[in-house]
Amino acid sequence: MDLLRFITAGSVDDGKSTLIGRLLYDSKSILADQMEAIERASKSRDDGEIDLALLTDGLRSEREQGITIDVAYRYFQTTKRKFIIVDAPGHIQYTRNMVTGASNCQLAVVLVDARHGVVEQTRRHSLIASMLGIPHLVVAINKMDLVGYSQDVFSNICIHYNELAQKLNVGEVTYIPLSALNGDNVVDKSVNMPWYEGEPLLSHLETVVLDQDENLTDARFPVQYVIRPQTAELHDYRGYAGKITSGIFRKGDAVTVLPTGETSTIDAIEIAETHYEEAFAPMSVVLHLADDVDVSRGNLIVKSDNLPIVSQNVEALLCWMDAKPLKVGSKYTLQHGTFRTRCAVREIVYQLNVNTYEEFTDAESLKLNDIARVILKTAKPVSFDPYGKNRVNGGAILIDETSNVTVGALMLQGEAA
Repeated sequence: MDLLRFITAGSVDDGKSTLIGRLLYDSKSILADQMEAIERASKSRDDGEIDLALLTDGLRSEREQGITIDVAYRYFQTTKRKFIIVDAPGHIQYTRNMVTGASNCQLAVVLVDARHGVVEQTRRHSLIASMLGIPHLVVAINKMDLVGYSQDVFSNICIHYNELAQKLNVGEVTYIPLSALNGDNVVDKSVNMPWYEGEPLLSHLETVVLDQDENLTDARFPVQYVIRPQTAELHDYRGYAGKITSGIFRKGDAVTVLPTGETSTIDAIEIAETHYEEAFAPMSVVLHLADDVDVSRGNLIVKSDNLPIVSQNVEALLCWMDAKPLKVGSKYTLQHGTFRTRCAVREIVYQLNVNTYEEFTDAESLKLNDIARVILKTAKPVSFDPYGKNRVNGGAILIDETSNVTVGALMLQGEAA
C-alpha cells in the first residue's frame, strides 16, 4: 500500500482544521478515546455540534484562539492508501511553518472560502506550493453551504484561480466544491451540488497517480556515516551508509564522489548484512566501493554519467523565515542534505510580490516571509541539481551561525555567473 503525504493550506478561518477533522471523522479514522475527548471539549458549543477542528488544533493557544499555529501532522489510511496530513497555519506570521511542512509533500490542498474567493494568503501559499515543486494541487472551495451551493460562485473562483495558476506555471490542478462543516464532497458525494460531476476529496486523494513523481533518473547518495569497524573479523570493512535520495544504483556502476571528483565502481550494496544487486530511492543502504577513495560524511556519491552541478556560486529561490532581516553580505551556514558549509549572501537578484508575482530588483534586504531570488557564495563547493529537476537534491536551508536556528528555505536553481 503506497503513501500520500499532503498539506492543507489557505487563509485563516478557511476551515482547514475542520476539513481534516471531517475527513478523519467520516472515514472512521478516529479512535474511541479521541472521540470521547472531542465530545467533552465540544460541550460548551451552543449548537451542540462536535467541533471537528479540535482533532488537529492540539496546542492550548490554538484551541483558545480557534486558529492553527503550529504544523499539525495526522495519520490515517483507507483500503486503498495510507496518508500523512500536514495541517499548515493560515496566519501570515506562520507562513514559514507552511514551507517546512510542504517541503516533502506530494500534493497540496489549498482551501478557498467561497464567500471571499482568492485572497492574499491563497496567492502566497499557491506561490510556495509552486516554488516547492509540489506536483499535484487541489483547490478546495469550502463553505459552499454559506453561498447556497451556488455553481456560479464555484465557477467564478475556478476562473480566478486558473489565471493565478497560469502565472505560477502550476502543473495538475483539481477543483472541488465542498462544505467541511456539513461533509459535502469531503468523503461522500454531495446531494446539494448535483451540478458537480467530479469525485469527492477523499476519492481524489485515494486515486491520484504518484508513481511519476519519484525521480529514478538522477542517482544521488548523500553519505551520512562511514562504517569502519576495524575488528579482527572485519579488518578491511569500509562501507558508506546513507539514504538514496533519488535514482537507482547497481553493483558495478561507475560512480563519482563529489565534490572531490574521485571515481570508483560500486563493489557491493548492503542492507542489514544482506547484499543486493541494486537499490533505489528512498532505500537506506550501505555502499561498498572497489577503490579506497577519500569519502566522508557530507560527500555525494553519484553515477559518473549523470553529474549534478558543483559550484561555490549558487543561485536560489529563498523564503526568509527569521524576524531578523537578511541583508547582502550576511553570513550563514548552508545545509544541503548531510553537507554543511559557510556562505555569504552575494546578491538579492529580485524580490517577489506575493500578490501580483511581480519582480522587484531594488531590494536591499528581506524581512520575515519575504520570497526572493538570491545568489550565495559558499566556502566549499555544493553538489546539487536544480530544484525543478530534483526536489530532494535541490533543496537546502540557511542556518544562523550564532543561534543554530533555521532562518531560510532554499530552492537551488543553478550556478550563478
